This record gives sequence, structure tokens and C-alpha cells, in this order.
Amino acid sequence: MKTECSSKTYKFQSLNRKEIVGAFNGGMISSDAGGIQLREFEKSHSILKRFAECFTDYRDEELIEHTVLELVSQRVYGLALGYEDLNDHDDLRHDPLMAILVGKEDPTGQDRSRDRDKGKALAGKSTLNRLELTPPDANSESRYKKIYLDLEKVDRFFVSVFLRMHTTPPEKIILDLDATDDPIHGEQEGRFFHGYYMEYCYLPLYIFCGDHLLCARLRQSNIDASAGSVEELDRIVKQIRESWPDVRITIRGDSGFCREEIMSWCESNGVDFILGLAKNSRLEEIIGKELEEAEKAFHETKNAARVYKDFMYRTRESWSRERRVIGKAEYLSKGANPRFVVTSLAPEEVDAKTLYERDYCARGEMENRIKEQQMCLFADRTSSTKMLANQIRLIFSSVAYVLMSCFRLLCLGGTEIARAQCDTIRLKLFKIGGLIRISMRRILISFASGYPYEGIFAAAYDSISRASPMTA
Repeated sequence: MKTECSSKTYKFQSLNRKEIVGAFNGGMISSDAGGIQLREFEKSHSILKRFAECFTDYRDEELIEHTVLELVSQRVYGLALGYEDLNDHDDLRHDPLMAILVGKEDPTGQDRSRDRDKGKALAGKSTLNRLELTPPDANSESRYKKIYLDLEKVDRFFVSVFLRMHTTPPEKIILDLDATDDPIHGEQEGRFFHGYYMEYCYLPLYIFCGDHLLCARLRQSNIDASAGSVEELDRIVKQIRESWPDVRITIRGDSGFCREEIMSWCESNGVDFILGLAKNSRLEEIIGKELEEAEKAFHETKNAARVYKDFMYRTRESWSRERRVIGKAEYLSKGANPRFVVTSLAPEEVDAKTLYERDYCARGEMENRIKEQQMCLFADRTSSTKMLANQIRLIFSSVAYVLMSCFRLLCLGGTEIARAQCDTIRLKLFKIGGLIRISMRRILISFASGYPYEGIFAAAYDSISRASPMTA
């Protein structure tokens, strides 16, 4: 947002006899003044600081005007505030509020070393794209792109934030796995046509624990939905158990993750599983009697009828052992709708109906989190030609989600937006008009007097002020 004023005026239709005139002469006004809450939260919990530590900076220190932390913060705050593209930052670099969020000592940019950069406190798109375009073999001798991201450190970062969100270890946790489509519309590396989604796309793998994102792995779409799951689970579970050795872990997924490799790994590593099981003629025959009961009940009541059956089952070739299966014999107005789940949980621990309706069906909430990240934080902006660059874009979106999710959990409890999606939080809490005045001693932000959600703003501010930093 440019700080220089324009002398041009704009005349609009009058209101009764009152003339309406507008001009861009209000001074340093930002439409994102509420974003200062995110900066306050970050100062307490250091999420972006820890993420920035995953980068190695090979640039000459004497020639640097924007540190890695500043670049990372600018990119993530931009996503959180609704700016999805790097191109947006050529305009945002004029915004003193964004410069304040990033931590620039001179938010007006008047102290920049080159005349052409004066008035632009922040980095432009050409500098920011080095975060995603630096190749793995970069070093201090590289010519342009010298900011390398260590993906293994990033993997540990996501799990460490999850661990730090808990003051005491939980007794048990559920890890949800799912794959989704990420449509692509150009000639990106790794481009394949997916028959189920009927489009060219990537097939990223997500792992969540409740609202907490633990893994977002970009993959080509010419693979099985479960590909790579064991490797991701192995590293995540090991890191969790380093801090919580006694926690009981269960994984949950749809039938795309019902694979012998995954179930065998769980059984060998003391991890439980609840997985959807694709129906077949053998399974339908086993619950044939229950399907008849459900159909009879439906015709009597005209309401959906469900009958559950608990039994042991083994495939003819693919499974290494017999396992517990829950069959749901359901009959609806459109006809029979049988469904199946395989689990390592014993019948004495949880009955069939409870396991299906309470435990398995709850996995659908993870799909909302994936949609939230894709639609609200632009996880599908994978338009770079290189797959590694697109993976890094997905990582930045994921970090923005983690920042917003932690903020929601720790700062918005008890408010009317405690369970709101990121775009609603952005609209109601961060998109506030604010006049910024900078003097030698302080920065004063005057928020719009007509802002309707000051109560939520105050509650979030008080929560940040009271909260202790997340545990190490």
C-alpha cells in the first residue's frame, strides 16, 4: 500500500444535498491492521522463528537487507491475510503494517540502501521466490538462489509444534490419513491424469491429529493413495514417542489406506488402526442376514435402518492374517448400502456400533481441515514448473495453517469464532482498517471506530497476554 498521497479527487452521487468526494490522501492506512494480533502471538510462541531455522542462508551477510526470518514471515503472514501469490508482494512491500508484522525497524522503507527501493520496506516477488526456487545443491558459490530449505527439518518442525501445543502428554491420540486432488493446469513437473478425479493433478498426502497438521507431502497422481504412508507414519510416531513414550496411537483412514503394508507396520509397532475396507461379494455375503433385517426395518419405519455385525475376516491372498471387521448393513430409500471397517481394537474395548459411528465416521472432520487449507490458505497454488518448488509452496501454506490453527485454539476459545475457518477469522479479526502513525518513540495504530467485532479482538488480545509460551 503506497504511502504517498494523491491529489486527484473522486466525486460520487450526492447524499441528499451533501456532496460526496473521495481522495487517496488519508495517509498510512492499512486494511489488515488486525494482523498485529498474529505478530503478538508469534512473539509469544515463535512458530515462524522455528520454521525459519529450517533454512540455510548462503548469501553474503554484508549484502543482505532481508533476513530469512523476515522473508519467511512476510510470505506466511501474506498467506494468512489472504494474499496468495508472490506477485501480491510487489504491492504489499509498500504497506507499513506488513512491515511492522515482519519486524522491520523502519516500516516506511526510507532507510533502504538503494534509491529505487526507498518507500518499500519489504522484499518483492523476485527476492521472495528464492525461498522456493533454491535447488538442493545450492551453496555460497551459487549465483542467485542461495536460501536452501531442509525438508527433513521441516518434517520435524510440524510434529514439534504439535507436541509443544500440549502442556501434558495425552493418554491417546488418533492420526488421520487422507489423500486429495490438487488440480494443475500447465506443464508442471510430475503432471499426470488421474482417472478418479478426471483431471491432471497432484495427489498430496495429509496427516492430521485433530486440527493439527503433521504432514503435507506433495506427490504425483500416478500412485496408490496410500503410497509413502508407512514412511511418514514411521518418522512421525518415532518423534511423538520420543516425547510421549506412553501415549497410545491409533491411525484412521478410508479404504484407500487399507493395505497390508500399513496394517502390518501398525501391528509391529504397537499402533492401532481403524481403516475403511472396500466391499466385495464375500463381505456382502457374510452380512447378508443383517442386510435383510435392515431392509425389513426400513420398510416398516420408512427410515434409514442399520444393523451391525462383528466378525473375523481374512482376504484370500493380500492379508497376512485374520483381522477384526465391522460390517454395517444399512438400507436407505435408494437401496442397500453396506459398509465395512477393519480394526485392531478388540471387541471388549469398543463395540461395533460405537466404533463405526463414533470412531470411524469422525475421520470426516479431517476432510474439512484439508479443504480449509486449500480454499482459505491456498495450498493448491502449485503452479511452478518444478515439483520441489510446488512442495515448498505447499509447506508455506501448511505453516500458515499451523499459525492460524494454533492462534484459533489458544486465543479464540469462548468467542463466537472459536471454531471458525481461517477465512472467517481473517475477515472478522484481521481485516480492520487502521491509520498508522510513526514517530521517533512509538508506532500508533488507530483502528476503525466502526469495527463491529471489538469484543472478539479484545478477547484474543487478552488471551495472548495471559498465555504462556508453548512448551519446548
